[in-house]
Amino acid sequence: MKTSWYKEPWAWLIFTLPAIAIVAGVATYIIANHEPDALVIGDYYKKGKAINLELGKIKQAQKLGIRFNLTLTDDSLVLSPTGIEKEFPLLNVNFHHATLAEKDFSLVLTADGNGDFRQALEQRVSGKWKITITPFENHWKIQDTLHLPRVETIEIVPDTAEAN
Repeated sequence: MKTSWYKEPWAWLIFTLPAIAIVAGVATYIIANHEPDALVIGDYYKKGKAINLELGKIKQAQKLGIRFNLTLTDDSLVLSPTGIEKEFPLLNVNFHHATLAEKDFSLVLTADGNGDFRQALEQRVSGKWKITITPFENHWKIQDTLHLPRVETIEIVPDTAEAN
């Protein structure tokens, strides 16, 4: 006796598996495009070409003997120059979060009477951060990757291994 195709369990098995795969594929596509990953560095090719320029700035900081001690509390940041060149009119300090670009922020600091650079922080800084320090003229650069918060003072020195 011949039965209808829709009464056969094997027919439903054969039709159900591809249907599930299609639904899963569409769901994956929707999830992946709903909130795409934020790229912390958008154009990797241009960034790669610029590494040699950045290395030159770091080597210039090494040549000048520039170093900083960073003290970071919950609500303030203090940068103390400790190298040969200690007089800077203005510093740009950039904090780049390792994975969340929306947490990135920049500070423009001027020296106080002691030559230290102080800034009150609006947000708590915790996690893995790349900190970049440059003068206003941008002729040298120091950067370091840090896990924050830390209780102790952190020495930031020019290191070509930290270049982008």
